Amino acid sequence: MQRNDAHPKAAKGTRAAGVVLGAMLVVAVAPMMSTARTPLVADASPAAAVADSARWVNPHIGTKPGGPDFGTGGGAGNTFPGAVVPFGMVQWSPDTATHQPGGYFYDDNRIKGFSLTHLSGPGCSTFQDIPFMPVVGDVPTAPAADPARYISTFSHANEKLSPGYYGVTLDNGANVELTTTQHTGSGRFTYPAGKIATLLVNTSGSIMGTDDAQTTIGRDTISGWAVSGRFCGAGHRYRVHFQAKFDRPFASIGTWKDSAVTPGVSAATGGSPAKINATALLAKTAQAAAERGVVGPQPAQALDTIAAGPGTGAFVTFDNLMSQTVNVQVGLSFVSLAGAAANLVAENTGRTFDEVAAAARAEWNKRLSTIKIQGGSDAERTTFYTALYHSLLHPNVISDADGRYLGFDGRVHVAPEGRRQFSNLSGWDIYRSESQLIGLLAPQEASDIARSMADFAEQGGSWDRWSVTNGYTGVMNGDPYHIIVSNMHAFGARDFDAAKALQLMVRGATQPTRGYEERPGLDDYQRLGYVAPGAPGVWGSAATTLEYTSADFAISQLAGRIGDAATHDTFAKRAQYWRNLFNPSSGYLQPRNRDGSFTDPYDPASGNDWVEGNGAQYTWMVPYNGQGLIAAMGGNDKVRQRLDFFFTKLNAGTKEPYAFLGNEPTLQTPYLYDYAGAPYKTQQVVRRAVNELYGPGPDGIAGNDDLGELSSWYVWSAMGMYPMIPGRAELVLASPLFERITIDRPSGQRIEINAPGAAKDTQYVSGLKVNGGGSTRAWLPESFVSTGGTLDYTLSSTPDTAWGANPADVPPSF
Repeated sequence: MQRNDAHPKAAKGTRAAGVVLGAMLVVAVAPMMSTARTPLVADASPAAAVADSARWVNPHIGTKPGGPDFGTGGGAGNTFPGAVVPFGMVQWSPDTATHQPGGYFYDDNRIKGFSLTHLSGPGCSTFQDIPFMPVVGDVPTAPAADPARYISTFSHANEKLSPGYYGVTLDNGANVELTTTQHTGSGRFTYPAGKIATLLVNTSGSIMGTDDAQTTIGRDTISGWAVSGRFCGAGHRYRVHFQAKFDRPFASIGTWKDSAVTPGVSAATGGSPAKINATALLAKTAQAAAERGVVGPQPAQALDTIAAGPGTGAFVTFDNLMSQTVNVQVGLSFVSLAGAAANLVAENTGRTFDEVAAAARAEWNKRLSTIKIQGGSDAERTTFYTALYHSLLHPNVISDADGRYLGFDGRVHVAPEGRRQFSNLSGWDIYRSESQLIGLLAPQEASDIARSMADFAEQGGSWDRWSVTNGYTGVMNGDPYHIIVSNMHAFGARDFDAAKALQLMVRGATQPTRGYEERPGLDDYQRLGYVAPGAPGVWGSAATTLEYTSADFAISQLAGRIGDAATHDTFAKRAQYWRNLFNPSSGYLQPRNRDGSFTDPYDPASGNDWVEGNGAQYTWMVPYNGQGLIAAMGGNDKVRQRLDFFFTKLNAGTKEPYAFLGNEPTLQTPYLYDYAGAPYKTQQVVRRAVNELYGPGPDGIAGNDDLGELSSWYVWSAMGMYPMIPGRAELVLASPLFERITIDRPSGQRIEINAPGAAKDTQYVSGLKVNGGGSTRAWLPESFVSTGGTLDYTLSSTPDTAWGANPADVPPSF
């Protein structure tokens, strides 16, 4: 995803200034890492691999550029390697001195802190809140003014990581181990014997800076909050609260503010030089925050020392003569300090570090084992299960353990009993294949995600495009949340009020919204049937038109599923507005002026009026009416020739008329050969992309993973299928990479895929049985997803040009 700095959607290639100091060290790492000091190491036998899918996950994948930087946020996956559970609120992970939006750059050997919140794969930065950093020594200067002093080098050889666990021995002598629950983290810090054991808590260390912050140090606790935001240049803000409980009292305490350090005295004795002025400081901070329009700090309890405002943080030391290891449990909340403390009590009280780590791994194994694979190489299994892992990191729970969450109206709400509220939704990205994968594998979470999105639309008055925590960012273009909700419903997420969601969708798609504008250019779109260049607030008029048509098609499908025929018909007709951009003279979808003329001269390789792509790439973006597009272009023969040229390059970026499969707008294009009577070419190009653009090492993702979207494309494509059509559950076919794949859905349905001999270079389908009956269709009906079934492939290393080539076998178009 790219964001444009001149627009509220800031360019994702523009990165926040990070500390870049010293030389970088590149160290090779084995694809798989095991944990240290925890009973989590798996047996390497094939039988154990079935029971312990987590052993195949390499969280380093995506932390190093796997392709060129085309100005869409860099060629790295922008993932993070730290500890997290599926959809968890807490992502406790290391942050390197060299900045990456995910927080961690593999080629840098310097860690500046271990922060509690991260996004995996974004093109812009946010979060990386409340970094903890163990220091061996004292704190003579303020970390806010002298950050380089407190950075430690490390070696990848000294990292140990696996799903739900991260560990590293820093070159400063401290050992760090991290694990998480849904709302909390557990940390275990081990210091060298006889050395000063110090821990920094940089409350104002959020990667995009803080507008306000507060830290309170108690006898054996540190708590506080930070206000940050500015994702991709948006005006969005969030407040994150934390409560940290240590397993012993502090030996000494201190705070910093900008360049000033204020050491304290032993917290265990209750003394503190700041205590006298604490009440006045709280009042002063609250007043200043109110003047900035920020909710002021909450009263501190059992106050010993407090630091308030941007540029502040706390440090504590421990007596390590008796024990070198310090344990801490941290609760997080986007609602309140009380919520953070309550989350800690609910999930992480009386549990050892090892127990939490083992539970986190068990949760990952439960999720990952919904898809079991046999065959393939170790590298392919690592790539597959890491892609599945990345697909299940986001969206994230933002409600507390008691259901409380801050809504898009700025008020505290309570999720229905037994349900959770979700956010961190990269809508423009994940509607293409990740939302469908979540619907398939985690229908309850998908239902809660869909309900959450509708709740936010009701609270705030419109649907967002890319939400972070509890507010609008407006990043990217189109109206993707409608597609996500309809996708999830089609793939089995039915435990939400679909009729209410549809009502809110129709409102947003037909009426201008106040405040946050859901559909810029809506007047053009409804009056002209397309969005013209120069429409106020529009980024990429032609791209926006196509995004709106896909959203309208998804609305029509949800309406049809719940029996609203009138809405279905209205939006199905609007979905065909793509035809208004088709120029018969050029054979391309083109930007169109308000007077009806097409832009001239026209260069298909130009990105003008497109978003993160060009005209040659967006011309194929009619995912629900492939046959209609092919007919408009002159038929199968011409389209196959055009696709052959298009796939001369797989990852060409935005300035050449070829595929850009390291980014979202062309992800569906390899499957268009199925519609043009040449499924063997879909099988060929998909396998090229699977083999060439993904891999088991740190550089194993060729573009931003965008909260799991590229990873989800890999998961689907390695299984030999793709959810092509927005708001529907047909699957368009390629060929499976593995000899046997079993998908066990939580609702009880099973999908079995058998492909004897499947391998890296054995990708051509010469025969297929669906539930025992022969089939030459290059697609599966929706009923296959809803009821399950068995696919038996016959594969070859040479193309079979006849299979699936009959016009009766092409996937459906609408």
